[in-house]
Amino acid sequence: MSLREHLRELRKRLTVSAIAIVVGLVIAWFFYEEIFGFLRQPVDDVVAEAQDSGRDIRLVLGGVIDAFSLQIKISLVAGMLLTSPVWLLQLWRFITPGLHRKERLWSYLFVSIAAPLFAAGAYLAYSVLPFGLQILFGFTPEGVGNYVPVDRYLTFYLRMVFVFGIGFLIPLILVILNFVGLLEAKTIISKWRIVVLLVFLFSAIATPTGDPINMTLLAAPILLLIAIAAGIAWLNDWRRLRKGEKISFDELSDEEASPLPD
Repeated sequence: MSLREHLRELRKRLTVSAIAIVVGLVIAWFFYEEIFGFLRQPVDDVVAEAQDSGRDIRLVLGGVIDAFSLQIKISLVAGMLLTSPVWLLQLWRFITPGLHRKERLWSYLFVSIAAPLFAAGAYLAYSVLPFGLQILFGFTPEGVGNYVPVDRYLTFYLRMVFVFGIGFLIPLILVILNFVGLLEAKTIISKWRIVVLLVFLFSAIATPTGDPINMTLLAAPILLLIAIAAGIAWLNDWRRLRKGEKISFDELSDEEASPLPD
């Protein structure tokens, strides 16, 4: 394909994706109350408990158009999630013509694994969030109102979901590096102290409070997944040794190293 044909194809994919997102936004607009109720559920119970103990904590809106802007933002994010199969498929169809058949099969496999891993991380974030909020709101002095803008709460919430989801993808990245010949299983195993330290450091930064309980709730499943990834990498290395394979990018020809067509 020429450059003009590539640009025409890109415009087509972007147009289909944009239309799908707009349709998703409209659908989410009509279910705004249910979506917002789901998003605020982690904080509602914490706020109710805090108010029972004498602390004035609540979600607030601070402007005339804030309620309208909030509904647009939530509907847009929900619409993108709802229509993600459509625009991800468009992105995939734009990329796959440059991949070989075997590379496409591997890509399908890794994507099919990455999606549930990210979802598991997002669910863990949703479950851990009330514990973090309870600790953070606990620092509010008695007699002092803590009025949290809704948009700041949602930003905090989405950051938690994103970071936890990315954390659950770390083991998959290690497996990918092993399968392409950039990382050996013995390296992962021999550096286990550094791996544990980095995972807990990541958990300390990712969790809202950084306390040992929330850190462990995130670090423990990631370490378990890394252990599974190390096992998969070890089996793959053992398979290569049996077949006498040795993968190094320095030994690949230009055509093998770069699968995209000229």
